[in-house]
Amino acid sequence: MAFQGFSKDFFKFFRDLKRNNDRAWFEAEKPRFKDVVQAELSDFIAALAPHLAKVSPHFRADPRPNGGSMFRIYRDVRFAKDKSPYKTHAAAQFRHDAGKDVHAPGYYLHLEPGRIFFGGGMWMPEPPTLQKVRTRISERPADWKKTRAAVEKAFGGLSHDDEALTRPPRGFDAEHPFIDDIKRKSFFVGVETNEAAAMSPAFVKDVAKAYAGAAPLMKFLCDAAGAKY
Repeated sequence: MAFQGFSKDFFKFFRDLKRNNDRAWFEAEKPRFKDVVQAELSDFIAALAPHLAKVSPHFRADPRPNGGSMFRIYRDVRFAKDKSPYKTHAAAQFRHDAGKDVHAPGYYLHLEPGRIFFGGGMWMPEPPTLQKVRTRISERPADWKKTRAAVEKAFGGLSHDDEALTRPPRGFDAEHPFIDDIKRKSFFVGVETNEAAAMSPAFVKDVAKAYAGAAPLMKFLCDAAGAKY
């Protein structure tokens, strides 16, 4: 079916799950999870695919509920104090087709009652990839200045980075004009919205517009990682 917007039942499932986050409840409600959550998210991803292909041919929107773009609902609780078995949100990541070979940036979508956002970039990349991004900013300040200007215009700036270093990383000039960006550990831009927006058929175009707006940052990051954009 064509995507018509996420339903009230989609968000109600996660409100109910938050109150009943245990295996017995989830197993009883699994048909609802598949028929509402997975089905609607799959419809969204399928509808987004042609828009994403226009933004860049190297990112994949795969609507399969298993092995595709949507994240699994099961939490990794091995090292967590909170042993709740299920995530109380839905999410999807649209990965670079070279993602298995390089740590390329990606596009992301998060759907949670009261908290919806989507955007693109790199969130806490591995140290070798982070070093490549920092080096490219350091060595190509003019390119980064243009990238920053585009990000400011489209999103008001890069998303806040709670993990940013307080001191310049080793080997980088503390007086570099973009040293504050070089200190970052994440490079991400995004849009936050509400459930009403996600329940509209226009939500696909809203997300696609944000992904297109992130193109200058995504290209800079792809170039740094050695991936095509």
